[in-house]
Amino acid sequence: MQSQLTKRARSLAEAVGILRLAGPLVANNLALAGMSFADTVMAGRLGTGHLAAVATGGSLWMVVFLFGLGMLMAVSPVVAHAYGGGRWEEAGAVLRQALWLSQALAVCAFVLLLGAGPLLSAIGVAAEVVPLTSGYLFAISFGLPGVYAFLAMRFMSEGVGWTRPIMYAAAAGLVVNVFGNWVLMYGNLGFPRLGAVGCGIASAIAMWSMFGVMLGTLLKSRRYDRFALWTRFEGPRWPIQREVIGLGLPIAASVEAEAGLFAGVALIMATLGATQVAGHQIAINYAATMFMVPLAFHSATTIRVGQALGRGEARRARRAGWTGIGLCGLFMSLSAFVLFLFRDQIAAFYTNDPELLPLATALLAMAMVFQISDGLQVGAAGALRGFKDTRVPMLMNVGSYWLFAFPMAWYAGIHADLGPVAVWVALIAGLTVTALLLNMRFMRLSNRRVRAAASLAAEAQPDVGAEGRGAA
Repeated sequence: MQSQLTKRARSLAEAVGILRLAGPLVANNLALAGMSFADTVMAGRLGTGHLAAVATGGSLWMVVFLFGLGMLMAVSPVVAHAYGGGRWEEAGAVLRQALWLSQALAVCAFVLLLGAGPLLSAIGVAAEVVPLTSGYLFAISFGLPGVYAFLAMRFMSEGVGWTRPIMYAAAAGLVVNVFGNWVLMYGNLGFPRLGAVGCGIASAIAMWSMFGVMLGTLLKSRRYDRFALWTRFEGPRWPIQREVIGLGLPIAASVEAEAGLFAGVALIMATLGATQVAGHQIAINYAATMFMVPLAFHSATTIRVGQALGRGEARRARRAGWTGIGLCGLFMSLSAFVLFLFRDQIAAFYTNDPELLPLATALLAMAMVFQISDGLQVGAAGALRGFKDTRVPMLMNVGSYWLFAFPMAWYAGIHADLGPVAVWVALIAGLTVTALLLNMRFMRLSNRRVRAAASLAAEAQPDVGAEGRGAA
């Protein structure tokens, strides 16, 4: 009985630790989502051409941006392991190397986005929208060095368990973005009316403001003194770069695979009709908004698991992982319950179209199950990232999404013409398979690490009986 109470107390303490880390990250995620929402709403007031340019350009931007985001996500577990092991200056060295990597990624992304003009024409974007979209992409691309450097510092700060500055930086970015849109898109305060291009400029300025806030925090806060971040200039060092890139490439591939799946499903919906696209967008938008919370739990779980492993506490790392997965599943289950009770009202919040409402309600009902699987898979992915395990999870993600879910969705939506609900069944099936595989992977990996730690501890203990016999 006492043992059970102790286990529960430890799990509760772990949950509190994850929630403390995750709170500012939820605010960060919502602020970043708010920037995208503000861009869409404010562009919509300028007309369909500018809205189409921001939507199309934003989609292309996101494909390129997400790869760099995934690469830099590897910084968090590497720093967490060093921090947990008390290797302060090693954690600082990881940030210096991540900054080099961030700028290399920015240059590559900038070159790719500069060549987007011919691609826009090739994929059939309306001729009048192409110049606006190209201008938007050109403008926003100048934010790449700032936002990638911000991400390097953000994930370093995550790794050492200080997430509040990340929230402040994102809040500053949101304010600058909205104000910049108002000035540059609409031509206020004496500035020219730049429309979609002004939106790109405002976004770039917002990215640099996030970098500025984060850099100022790292320079001024004494919390970071022990890491010797700026004591010397340091060129690229291959051992650290190799570890970050080796962990980051599979994360980037997983992120792109998931984003590609949802983009592919959206295209399938587009072949079914405008009503089906709108209904799908309502359901996916609600699910994506709720996903901001378990996404923060994902990051917090990575931190707790990584720091515990850095200290050599395999049991605590396992407990942190399962606690994080449980919190993700619990929140998404609560969200699904709210959706079950109020799905009609939520659908009505998005639309009053009598033709669209029944479909939106039906797809929101599908989103109930979707959310639970999504929460469990993202929680397990965070726990595995804390173990620096990214290659096998990447194979699981790509296989589940592109060898299972997408073929099912294509067959249901296009070949068999079973409708949007059947397409969502395919999505749910893919995420459920991913969740099962990742959780099984975490169970196996964490148990193996605990057994290895126990074996090492047993070997380190002297044979007391033998010593006693020798003395006799």
